[in-house]
Amino acid sequence: MRFGNVDIRPLGGGLGCLLMILVSVVLSVLLTLGVNLLFR
Repeated sequence: MRFGNVDIRPLGGGLGCLLMILVSVVLSVLLTLGVNLLFR
């Protein structure tokens, strides 16, 4: 995956895939909370 100039590769095997999914879920929850706080 590429974000601008940064190339992000999943770490080896199933653990890396799980870690990527976990990080994305946590980030989306934090983003949702932040947006909700902004538009209260």
